[in-house]
Amino acid sequence: MPQLEQFIPPVDPALAPVVDPALDASVHDVIARMRAVDAALPARDGIAVFNRVYLAVTQEVDRRIDTGGFPDARTARTLDLRFAERYLAAVDAAVADRPPPACWRPLFQMRRHPGVRPLQFALAGINAHIGHDLALAVVDACRDLGCEPAELEDAYDRVGDLLVALEERIREELMPGPDLLQIADPLTHLLGSWSLERARDATWTAARALWALRRLPDVAGEFTERLDTAVGFAGRMLLTPLRD
Repeated sequence: MPQLEQFIPPVDPALAPVVDPALDASVHDVIARMRAVDAALPARDGIAVFNRVYLAVTQEVDRRIDTGGFPDARTARTLDLRFAERYLAAVDAAVADRPPPACWRPLFQMRRHPGVRPLQFALAGINAHIGHDLALAVVDACRDLGCEPAELEDAYDRVGDLLVALEERIREELMPGPDLLQIADPLTHLLGSWSLERARDATWTAARALWALRRLPDVAGEFTERLDTAVGFAGRMLLTPLRD
């Protein structure tokens, strides 16, 4: 997927904002960790497929923050960092033989299945990260910044727009061939049942609900657990093994 980093037009460098050096360094650390994951895994591994996708979008968000693509650089950087940390925590759990969140388990369990196509791996990872991790990252960022979710909505929407553009690109790059245009191809039906834009809208609602429940930890915990389980179920559906 060599072209994934070029999926968004450039931004005028003259608009570059002043960025918090500590946050900037932390995001660069996250990118370095993703590169290490990429180097350590076979290209066909399901985690490696998603990791390459997510590395591309993280680098693009970082570039756009540096060049003024986000009006509030600190807010965007904080959300970006907390978002990425959720994925890397799931990787760390798997490496340590601890169960990752339920949303990530299908990808980790099916990562080497020969009947799962690369596009399925990529979208299952996006499903886990958007459907579950992003809602929690919004809450984490609000706590860090001492703000309400509404103050993150612009950064949230801009990151979401990048992800939608990326999803379109990876569908083009990872589709295995023109046979997928056939109406009977099972992958066509499977992927048609999931939408990143719908997932993004549902996640914003979930983030606002979690923020409203922050003083009711038992209820918030139950809500988070059910969200995790539901997103994991969708991921398992996306990873249904298919015949070539």
